[in-house]
Amino acid sequence: MLTRVLRAPLLPARLLPPGRSAGRVREISLKLALLLSVGQGLVPSGGWGVELVERRVEYASGDVQVPALLLVPKGPGPHAAVLYIHGRSGLNDRVLEQARRLAARGFAVLAPDYHTGRFIAEMPIEHDPATEKDVERGLDYLKTVPGVRAEKVAVVGLSRGGYHAALLAVRRPEVAAVVGYYPHLASPNAPEPVQVYRYMPEVEEWKVPALLMVGDQDHQLRREQVVRVAERLKERGVAVEVVVYPGAHRAFDFRRNMRTVGDDLAREDALNRTVRFLNRVLGSKGRERQ
Repeated sequence: MLTRVLRAPLLPARLLPPGRSAGRVREISLKLALLLSVGQGLVPSGGWGVELVERRVEYASGDVQVPALLLVPKGPGPHAAVLYIHGRSGLNDRVLEQARRLAARGFAVLAPDYHTGRFIAEMPIEHDPATEKDVERGLDYLKTVPGVRAEKVAVVGLSRGGYHAALLAVRRPEVAAVVGYYPHLASPNAPEPVQVYRYMPEVEEWKVPALLMVGDQDHQLRREQVVRVAERLKERGVAVEVVVYPGAHRAFDFRRNMRTVGDDLAREDALNRTVRFLNRVLGSKGRERQ
């Protein structure tokens, strides 16, 4: 079991209040260097590693056809499998880029677009429970892909995708691990007091190892919920690692506007950390860095 929380009071230099001393800037630079050492080096955003075979596919979920992007490394398998679940923003180009970056480290990645199949608009407030089955069927589809080792799968969930990932962790035996990027770990349809003061009851059934990552500049309720869930998993004897990234916001991996140094550092460290975690849990040999 491992719980690790990074809470250094890091501020990007460009956000320093006027009049802040040069010594303070040097101190911040040292903290940035420390974070880099924790992440074992930065990887250029475009330096993916292995060549990928990319296909647009569809699979059935009842009467719905779920579109998805399938990414499989070129070369002999079998490749470790990852189900990559988007959040409220949908499977947009920026999210797809992050799925490609993970796949190119040596993983077979299926990224379902569970909004489009049901004509769900971008950034929905309410959660459609039918999408849970749509995402789950992605696990079944992975088992049909040649060269993919799908009897033991990791699920990576972004924001609301983290809710889907947690559900799969208790519903499907082939799910061996969960990675949550700023995961939403309460029912999106629960009343507001429940969203604030509780987490999803499935946490009490969660048994698989987890890596949970969130920025310290994320919304306080989301940040505290992630940490509370990690602590509860630890109490229950589940292997869990939680990382709170200094200076990072929601969607630090793909957000475009008002990016900070903390967002950039978190994006690269989270990718390397995810690869290390998946290698350990899945017995894979993904490339940690170029």
